[in-house]
Amino acid sequence: MSLTVVFGSNLRHHRKARHLTQDALAEMVGLSSEMISKIERGIAAPSFSTVEKLSDVLQVPEVAFFGIGMVVTSDGARTRQLAKIQTQLSRMNEDQLVRASKMLSALID
Repeated sequence: MSLTVVFGSNLRHHRKARHLTQDALAEMVGLSSEMISKIERGIAAPSFSTVEKLSDVLQVPEVAFFGIGMVVTSDGARTRQLAKIQTQLSRMNEDQLVRASKMLSALID
């Protein structure tokens, strides 16, 4: 699955979770509703500044748009903490990730 399709699917999910129409979201981020539709269908890719605007309006971290199978909701402190942890994990090399996984398993098992 291409990144534009993943991004569009996640954008649609978060827009609908906020009960926004494509028209309303488009107005809030300064795009046309046609462009929002194209992004959601994976036909067009947004600029970095548009990704930041979408993140602000939908109140989700930018990474929430790029993950396959990753659902990030805007439910407050828990979501912010999970996003922070995910960002930290994404910056680790393979060895660090293996160690972090073992430590996490030790904490919850």
